[in-house]
Amino acid sequence: MTEQTEEDLRIQAYNEGKEDWLHWGPYLSERQWGTVREDYSANGDAWGYFPHDHARSRTYRWGEDGMAGISDRYCNICFGIALWNGKDPILKERLFGLTGPQGNHGEDVKELYYYLENTPSHSYMKHLYKYPQAEFPYAALVAENSKRSREELEYELLDTGIFDKDAYFDVFTEYAKQGPEDILIRITVTNHAAKSAPIHLLPTLWIRNFWSFREMEVKPQIRLDKNSGEVVNISHEYVGDYQLYFEKADRLLFTENESNRERVYGDKNNHPFKKDLFHDAVTQGDYTLATRNKQGTKFAPQYVRELAPGESCTIRLRLSKESIDDPFGSGFEAVMEGRRSECDDFYRKIAVKCTDEEFRIQKQAFAGMLWTKQYYNYEVERWLEGDKKNSVPPPERWYGRNHSWKTLRSHDIMLMPDAWEYPWYAAWDSAFHCVTMAMIDAEFAKKQLLLFTKEWYMKPNGQIPAYEWSFSDVNPPVQAWAAIEIYQIDRRKTGKGDIKFLKRMFNKLALNFTWWVNRLDSSQKNVFEGGFLGLDNIGVFDRSKGIPGGGILEQVDGTSWMALYCLNMLEMSLEIAIEDDAYEDMATKYFGHFIFIAEALNTRSRENEGTWDEEEGFFYDKLILPDGRFVPIKVRSIAGMLSLAAVLCIKKQTLDKLPKFKASVGWFKRYRLETMKFPVIQEYVEGDDLLLSLVPKDRMPILVKVLLDESEFLSPYGIRSLSKKHEEPYSIDIEGTTYSINYEPAESSVPLFGGNSNWRGPVWFPMNYLFINALREYYSYCGEDMKFQYPTGAGEELDLHQIAHRISKRLVRIFKTDTQGSRAVNGLHQEQYQKEHFRDYILFYEYFHGDNGRGVGASHQTGWTALVANLIADIHKGS
Repeated sequence: MTEQTEEDLRIQAYNEGKEDWLHWGPYLSERQWGTVREDYSANGDAWGYFPHDHARSRTYRWGEDGMAGISDRYCNICFGIALWNGKDPILKERLFGLTGPQGNHGEDVKELYYYLENTPSHSYMKHLYKYPQAEFPYAALVAENSKRSREELEYELLDTGIFDKDAYFDVFTEYAKQGPEDILIRITVTNHAAKSAPIHLLPTLWIRNFWSFREMEVKPQIRLDKNSGEVVNISHEYVGDYQLYFEKADRLLFTENESNRERVYGDKNNHPFKKDLFHDAVTQGDYTLATRNKQGTKFAPQYVRELAPGESCTIRLRLSKESIDDPFGSGFEAVMEGRRSECDDFYRKIAVKCTDEEFRIQKQAFAGMLWTKQYYNYEVERWLEGDKKNSVPPPERWYGRNHSWKTLRSHDIMLMPDAWEYPWYAAWDSAFHCVTMAMIDAEFAKKQLLLFTKEWYMKPNGQIPAYEWSFSDVNPPVQAWAAIEIYQIDRRKTGKGDIKFLKRMFNKLALNFTWWVNRLDSSQKNVFEGGFLGLDNIGVFDRSKGIPGGGILEQVDGTSWMALYCLNMLEMSLEIAIEDDAYEDMATKYFGHFIFIAEALNTRSRENEGTWDEEEGFFYDKLILPDGRFVPIKVRSIAGMLSLAAVLCIKKQTLDKLPKFKASVGWFKRYRLETMKFPVIQEYVEGDDLLLSLVPKDRMPILVKVLLDESEFLSPYGIRSLSKKHEEPYSIDIEGTTYSINYEPAESSVPLFGGNSNWRGPVWFPMNYLFINALREYYSYCGEDMKFQYPTGAGEELDLHQIAHRISKRLVRIFKTDTQGSRAVNGLHQEQYQKEHFRDYILFYEYFHGDNGRGVGASHQTGWTALVANLIADIHKGS
């Protein structure tokens, strides 16, 4: 083991229960408005029920939101920044973006902000927000996007020209922990314009409003200290007392975190001190009310500065459980610099052999993932019932969204896919997040993955909730795969595998596996339907909304996911069985189940069974109509290619340690194999390794050649989600209706599944990661005996490990600078991102253009796109 850094010691102290370094963190949501949990409408219109325009005036029920903010782990006390440039119509307290109906490609944040630094204990965090000095173009962004069609690009903030002359402020927010409950805060604002410009900075402290919804014995308070004008005292019955120290301000503003019912509903307010009072005071220049009181539940010291060109100003604050005589003495800057340096040390240890540029990419990927750790609260039964003290929802809700999930109670810190566009967990996204998280905090990764199997998340029947908009949707079952990945990453770091973690995951996932088998194999032929499966618009029709003609869609991806699930459960049971032989029988069970799934998928489709097309050499979904006819859906997508991902090499050393399982494999080969319609174990010889592959030996090269063909799946930046051959659209007539699909390398032009994601051509990191892992698994069995031209037709032959390495480098290349100093990810705004104060800041998008690598979709998806950090590490581990 390498020497532990200071950050390693903090994580260790937390894991051992000695110091609660995770009590405070970046848990404040970036968007609470427009979410399902805040929606109390009859028709489930979350975006319409609580729009951005209400957010500054209306109290939230289930959380809070803010900019560059922090909170305690239950969001009782919150801190964030607010800004005003003297021209905006509203105080900038939260990030602005378009809702699904407003955007021509769905939801989209319309701000420039970057996650720069963060450690697993949140001992050091750094955030950058770029604030224009001209009036923020709220109306123009809404109007222009509403005019654009799905065939046109989104209209982004950089497209408005508001940054063209560098008339903006950089606002850096930094946090450094002296101790678990002593947080130093430094906010630095820099004027990059050629002229002087005014800035109002309001570092804001507020208390989550419980009292408007349920009884509290004592209402929390923020009070100005009687002995000092630069400290407020916070009292809260749930978390105790704190002090916020701040440098001398121009004004001290107090109000209540309560709804302005007059503005929102037209009702009469019981007092004028409402949530939006600071907005009114600052934008109207009238501070009479905001400065009247010396206590409240929302507080901000206001700093008004006129900054010359290139000038910076710094404001310091300190939030502490303890009283401090000299909060901003010489030790303040030393702690700040010390924690920043320790952050660097922690990530340098991970970035072994990395170039400086790769180190910066990796560190920002980790930072983004950690900044999207958010507090998430949603108790479905209480949400359905409403709060009698406030309002009772309409009765239609008892039959609407998520009504069957009354046992679901979320009150946790979650890794969000994107803290603005997807400010909620998604089960399969989270599994990939945890695989990256395991590199820096394996214990958090394990707990997060286990969380979805808890009885207050998983349904009693074994179903895992998908995501907030529809818990009943079916996401790919990747939890077992993630458990194995986390286990192996942790074992490589510590030298010892956490069998207890594997057991806990295995026992709960056995329930989930049974749910899948019982619910999604209606024909009981081991070919699975699945439905949505997370790949939004990858099919010719919306797979989540019923099948045309009343038929059944036998899905290659559904079946492949189940085959992979079998192999993951098999691998887990083998690993556990080496220490506890009671699990050896379970290994045999999942081995047998995998064999039958493999047989079902591979039977030739002309026999009205299986999904393999012999003539075209590809797996295609098959539509079975009520009259028994079947129609192959001949779309060449990663749904068909996913069969390659279901592969496992069981080493002979493992087989020798588990004689009962080894005997079962031998029995199957001798007595069962010859009765099967299609052999799926073709080469096992006792004393050798055992390869289990959903794709048989003769078909695997056919698929790999297609995968590595640049005219089909292989992009200069990874594996595409749809073959480029579909530049010529594919159409099919089903019961008199024509359905079609064509290669779209970037934004989606179709409205399927909201239209804000696209699986018809772009490159997606999670799927690429699965394919890369699969190629390495094949290599562990075949070694240099199996080689392919890379790319197909290029002449040069490489083994599968080398090919996996090359694909990884293509993906990493999305974020690296080329000889002109450009990054592919910045495709539409290269000139802006070559400027001095932009060039080092990286956005990790949801997906990437299939031809040029441009970032597309949610701009801060450092959930599963953070897998680039794993790829960088793997490139150097294998080099």
